[in-house]
Amino acid sequence: MSAMLEITRPHDALPEWRLAESLVDYPEAVAAMEARVAEIAAGTASELVWLVEHPPLYTAGTSADPADLLAAGRFPVHRTGRGGQYTYHGPGQRVVYLMLDLGRRQPDLRAYVRNLEAWIIRSLAAFGVAGERREGLVGVWVAMPTGGYDKIAAIGIRVRRWVSFHGIAINVDPDLEHFTGIVPCGVRGAGVTSLQALGVAATMDEVDAVLRREFEAVFGPALTPSAAP
Repeated sequence: MSAMLEITRPHDALPEWRLAESLVDYPEAVAAMEARVAEIAAGTASELVWLVEHPPLYTAGTSADPADLLAAGRFPVHRTGRGGQYTYHGPGQRVVYLMLDLGRRQPDLRAYVRNLEAWIIRSLAAFGVAGERREGLVGVWVAMPTGGYDKIAAIGIRVRRWVSFHGIAINVDPDLEHFTGIVPCGVRGAGVTSLQALGVAATMDEVDAVLRREFEAVFGPALTPSAAP
């Protein structure tokens, strides 16, 4: 398993934050999330926010349409139990896996997704980027000067015993050409963008710091203390 560098170990009412110090293979990430979710549900581990980058790959959510996989042999394709359709992950994209005890926080999936969107929008605003929701579409979008919207962040979640896993992916500076092998999230006629493509030269460390700050602003601590791992 790839080594993970712990950023901080907060008191029991706040999630643990970890940063993967190297690219994490997707099956490894899923196995780690499955194990942690089981521990949180059993009351033997604290919540976890895990910051990772993956090697280039495509994931297919539970609603993925095979017709949306345009280049099947280009990168590995991983079937996954999260909601949503096809997404791309790769270097330069900040993926955040959130293992939160929603049963202690707010057992409302719709509210959880709205909070994830708000978290992303607040974080983008710190870099001068106006992220937006779009009716009927999950994720965060940016209005383009030439018209239309490009997607800058994807959301895909799964919940087991009211503990969340999977999470969000924000395009910091990935190779946007890699998205052409799929119809991202099944939305045809829309593009994808990144902070770099929008002229924001933010480092991953800077993005991580803002995400941490805005997470606490949106989610706060859990409602009751979680058990120490």
